[in-house]
Amino acid sequence: MITDYNLEFGWFTIFVILLTGYSILDGFDLGVGMLHLFAKKDHDRRMMLNAIGPVWDGNEVWFVTAGGALFAGFPDIYATLMSAFYLPVMLLLAALIFRAVAIEFRSKEQMAWWRWTWDILFSLGSMLIALLLGIVMGNLIRGIHLDAHKEFVGTLEQLLNPYAILVGVMTVSLFLMHGSIFILMKTEGELHDRMRNHSTSCIIFFIICYAVTTMSTLIYMPHMIEGFHERPLFFVIAILNILAVANIPREIYRGNDGRAFISSCLNIICLLALYAFGTYPNVIRSIDQPDLYSLTIYNSSSSPYTLKILFIFAFIGMPLVLTYTTVIYYIFRGKVKLTPQSY
Repeated sequence: MITDYNLEFGWFTIFVILLTGYSILDGFDLGVGMLHLFAKKDHDRRMMLNAIGPVWDGNEVWFVTAGGALFAGFPDIYATLMSAFYLPVMLLLAALIFRAVAIEFRSKEQMAWWRWTWDILFSLGSMLIALLLGIVMGNLIRGIHLDAHKEFVGTLEQLLNPYAILVGVMTVSLFLMHGSIFILMKTEGELHDRMRNHSTSCIIFFIICYAVTTMSTLIYMPHMIEGFHERPLFFVIAILNILAVANIPREIYRGNDGRAFISSCLNIICLLALYAFGTYPNVIRSIDQPDLYSLTIYNSSSSPYTLKILFIFAFIGMPLVLTYTTVIYYIFRGKVKLTPQSY
């Protein structure tokens, strides 16, 4: 029998799954965007664009759906989150818009200055999105200033704290690595060989950022590991994450780009699982009085009846989204080839 308690936890799980799906799918889009300027030839940049061309807009549906799930299931959390991170969210939306426009517009004209302008906007927009997502997540881990009404009372300067920026940089490095491996799967020849060197640099960059962020979290965010003391079994997630990260350079060295990409996806799944487990049941943590002012999935959820209705839509909609995603990736599998219809 489904209780109200299970409804709230279940909808939070669906939200995390949607966020994970977005991170995996649009993560390599963002990584390819950041690596776009490293391609020296216009032909190579077109190859990189066409590697993500058939799927990038569908990948962003997961982000929109995750936002809708948060709004419908936890309206108080959505309201506080949007007011606290108003400027970062506006910058994020602007970057998403410019990035989409750049993909569509850069090949409309042949002039070098035209294409370079959109290439730069595409790369900067991709980097800004990854950085802002990481900064928001870093602040949710650290906590923000909330009052007794659970409203944000902090400042923008407080959101730009060292820990949040560190998580933002790690997110950039994560998507860079993820995107570089995806490009290895989708290209061949000279571009593939050059991107293999870039992927090695991206992997090293991520491992450094991952190690520094992990140590900083263990030292300065002790609340993130409290749950492991109560449920040591979940420590398996951390071990699995370490093994996934270690397997990425191993598979790249062996030329198994597909297996390296699977390991990168598993890494993202484990990282978000660790985040969800470490912050649970808080979604927005109060840095001043976390036990009193934090917004949890239990004190900020919609009514049980609303959540039951939402589950009906979820059970109908999620299989459709998964089916669509699977079919699109199956149709456009294999190496990228430029055609007259290409970007």
